[in-house]
Amino acid sequence: MTLARRQFFCMAASAAALPVLSRIAAAQEYPARPVRFVVGGLAGSPPDMIARLIGQWLSERLGRPFIIDNRPGAGGNIAIEAVARSAPDGYTLLLVPTSAAINASLYEKLSFVFLRDVAPVAGLVRVPAAMFVNSSFSPRSVPEFIAHAKANPGKITMASAGNGTVSHVAGELFKMMAGVDLVHVPYRSTPPALTDLISGQVEVMFDNISSSIEHIRAGKLRALAVTTAAGSEVLPGIPTVASFIPRYEASIFFGVGAPRETPAEIIGRLNEVINAGLADPTVRARVADLGATPLPGSAAAFGKLLAEETEKWAKVVKFAGIKAD
Repeated sequence: MTLARRQFFCMAASAAALPVLSRIAAAQEYPARPVRFVVGGLAGSPPDMIARLIGQWLSERLGRPFIIDNRPGAGGNIAIEAVARSAPDGYTLLLVPTSAAINASLYEKLSFVFLRDVAPVAGLVRVPAAMFVNSSFSPRSVPEFIAHAKANPGKITMASAGNGTVSHVAGELFKMMAGVDLVHVPYRSTPPALTDLISGQVEVMFDNISSSIEHIRAGKLRALAVTTAAGSEVLPGIPTVASFIPRYEASIFFGVGAPRETPAEIIGRLNEVINAGLADPTVRARVADLGATPLPGSAAAFGKLLAEETEKWAKVVKFAGIKAD
């Protein structure tokens, strides 16, 4: 090979390496300015508190403010759309809620496709949920409840925090897998649903444990089972629904997403720092105070969870014929 040809190939190889080196350098310098963290919930809401917790950790470790941008409404779609339309530079992030997986099939016309337009960055937390009933309700176990429901089709009322919410689809998943007919009663939020459940106006509800735990401890409600795959430390001794209905699982989770085509090096950097936070004893204690458990893992693992949840809830939405309000 002549000297000229060797020089040419060396120059070509160097030119090809420049974009890679540039991306690596950008990731090492990231963030160079404040980062916007979009949350589809009001200030002070559970999603907001989780975002502020991890946002503070990221700010302290990466040396730039992670500013919470609350964009509530439309079941989280307003926040998702804002991020999906943002520049893929790592300076706009999304607190990914469970509703993102549900809304993909719940809403007929969206300006985005979540799994296509939002790149997974990292899981954050999972919030255990439970199946609970009024304390005077006679069934005291899931098998007894199923038997009672089959003996009284269309007579047992199931409260939820609203049409298409996690508490609604978790109940519909139970109906689908247990083969029972429950009457859905949607409320505008969890508190009024719990009020009517306690007073006996409705009989059963599927929702996160943190909202009901004090009522359970006070004897106003009774937990029949935990809806997550594993049991809950908050409700020791309470079985899982899956103990009686194999493969049943319903829970609330949160993670972090970014606009598609965000550089992999930046996603990797964020994932690394977030996972370090989820392993930190102080952060873990605060996560526990929120009634949640850490959900660490790679960006790919979080993406797999999102794809699986989207597929699962699509089947439930179709089975129940759920339509967005």
